[in-house]
Amino acid sequence: MTNISANKEEFFGHPKALFILFFTEMWERFSFYGMKALLIFYLTRYHLFTDVNGNLLIGSYAALVYAVPVIGGFIADRYLGFRKAIVFGGIMLVLGHLGMAYEGNAATQSVTGEITRDDVALQIFYFSLSLIIVGVGFLKANISSLVGELYEVGDKRRDSGFTLFYMGINLGSFLATLICVWLGEKYGWSYGFGAAGVGMFFGLLTFISGRKLLKGKGESKVPELLEKKSFGLKIEWIIYAVSVLSALVFWQMVQRHEVVSYSLMIAGAASFVYIIYYSITQLDKKAREQLIALTILIVFTVIFWALFEQAYTSLNLFADRILDRDFFGHTISAGQFLSFNALFIILLAPVFAWLWVKLGKYNPNTAVKFSMALLLVGLGFGSLVLGISLSGLGKVAMIWLILTYFLHTCGELCLSPVGLSAVTKLSPSKIVGFMMGVWFLATASSEFIASILANIASVDTSNGTAPDLNLAKQSYLVLFEYLFYTGIGFGIVLFALSPVIKKLMHGVDKELNN
Repeated sequence: MTNISANKEEFFGHPKALFILFFTEMWERFSFYGMKALLIFYLTRYHLFTDVNGNLLIGSYAALVYAVPVIGGFIADRYLGFRKAIVFGGIMLVLGHLGMAYEGNAATQSVTGEITRDDVALQIFYFSLSLIIVGVGFLKANISSLVGELYEVGDKRRDSGFTLFYMGINLGSFLATLICVWLGEKYGWSYGFGAAGVGMFFGLLTFISGRKLLKGKGESKVPELLEKKSFGLKIEWIIYAVSVLSALVFWQMVQRHEVVSYSLMIAGAASFVYIIYYSITQLDKKAREQLIALTILIVFTVIFWALFEQAYTSLNLFADRILDRDFFGHTISAGQFLSFNALFIILLAPVFAWLWVKLGKYNPNTAVKFSMALLLVGLGFGSLVLGISLSGLGKVAMIWLILTYFLHTCGELCLSPVGLSAVTKLSPSKIVGFMMGVWFLATASSEFIASILANIASVDTSNGTAPDLNLAKQSYLVLFEYLFYTGIGFGIVLFALSPVIKKLMHGVDKELNN
């Protein structure tokens, strides 16, 4: 009887709640990546932003999106619990995406080059971005943590459960970059952004409807504290109110790139100083060297993601302006090429997982895998350099961009799966949470750096279009050559350092690769 009952609580050998979280995350990523795929085109074509300003805005937004989950995770862990944090985050995301669906009037450019924009529509757009930043902050990290809570310590299904969950992320990304981009390009921006909002609504509905299947997982550890009143309001509602008000801060920050830049530099410098202080004063030799190894790896991840995240800025604009997108009489939308990253992950993730096991004792150590990731992301830009060189006076064949996404995805699979695991296993137990925050801060920094790098290829446009094909090609060639050498150069440096880093890890590397 017990076995039958247990089977009823499972689906394909996993808790049924996993599939609720799978579809919630799939729809959340559908909304996030669908909107992000359209963003640079919306800014440069509809509101006539320059490439520089469009790239910087996306960099500021993406940096905040990756930094705020550190705060959202802290609030969920200490006060709200994962479930309530996810519901609140979902509501904020729905509101933010619906706000994005308001287009306002398109910008116009006079004969003398003066641009008139709909400032009201732009402020609604900025505020919508700030709601999304808060929403992702409460949902992104906490839903992953909730997946972990579904499995007891030592449950062998945990890794395969996270693999299934990761597939949900990439399925959402794959569908979004096809559907939202198609709607936005064919029928109007409001349809593309609106579809992203509808997707998030379905995600929120899925999560709320599956609450019973969570069986109490993800609830607050201090429910009595949430019920207490202060200033006449329950603590829980004060948390929600302050979080909503924080959107006003992000509303201003996302428009002021220098503020985001200084904030990241101050936070990064403070984190680095604290790591040095803590390692000297609180740790023995072994733990200190493991923390040093982790810090070195985190620094190199900033370089990798700064190159990889060109996808939503320079690579998106390159696909729009330079790529021959005709496929047997059908023109593929520029943003739809982003779907290749998610598609390749879905196809290649099982292959890489099998490969690492098959290699056995020859399985590369973590530092070598990170160096391979840098080499592959560099080679991806080398593919575009070659494609531009072979294109003559015409447009570049799409196969070169597809090859770029293939190589970049292979690089991601060398770095991303072991990255977070390295943080949890190399960090001293008392500062695991802090180092996880440093990991997210590094990712946020890389997003901002990516936007600055993208500006190397900024092109003068007229009414959102690049007037001279060959001049534009040369601008992108300069950028891609620089990124090619950067990836290859840092990949070689890290490979040379890998024996030292492996020694500093004191055997933890074997755990990460098994």
